[in-house]
Amino acid sequence: MSDKAVIIYSGGMDSFTVLHHALSKGLKPCALSFDYGQRHSKELKYAENVCRTLNIEHTLVDITSINQLLAGSSLTSDIPIPEGHYEEPSMQSTVVPNRNMILLSLAIGHAVSIGANKVFYGAHSGDHAIYPDCRPEFVKKMNDVSQIANYDAVDICTPYLSNDKGEILADGLRMGLDYSQTWTCYNGRELACGQCGACQERLEAFEVNGKTDPLEYEAS
Repeated sequence: MSDKAVIIYSGGMDSFTVLHHALSKGLKPCALSFDYGQRHSKELKYAENVCRTLNIEHTLVDITSINQLLAGSSLTSDIPIPEGHYEEPSMQSTVVPNRNMILLSLAIGHAVSIGANKVFYGAHSGDHAIYPDCRPEFVKKMNDVSQIANYDAVDICTPYLSNDKGEILADGLRMGLDYSQTWTCYNGRELACGQCGACQERLEAFEVNGKTDPLEYEAS
């Protein structure tokens, strides 16, 4: 059985923890990041820095050309990033149509080509309300397809599918991870905004763990 695993690695908190989870299981991670035109592409620089520090294979793929097919998301189009809690209906504007199905399809193909039999991504329970492609039923169906789409079956692994961001952070803190090496804010400015749903969920995770977020935020 191969010890290689493809990690869909955005540079955010969740995928950062997933990457180290795979390492803790003795797997050899091959990090795969995507530039899909997200306005918070700053996260990709964080991903690059982490992989360089850990001496982990890192592939960055430019898929911005498909944006003409995926209009309507505030993450990729000229639409304001909503402020407020992550589960508010306004956050639905941050959905990128079919994003995880596209990224998983590419990651599965990459896994087959390098002889890996696992693809990890950071779906978690805090995403279930807003993002259909992070829900258990989606993961199950995609995994079913991934078993038959190629001659070599690939497992889709979501170690935190039933956990919220606070629990993911708790696991990362147990592993001694430094979350200053991650970027979460949906705005790609110099400092995190602290107001978008992604920032609020991150700050709540640190609060429930009795910790202070090491990132610097804009003054409110």
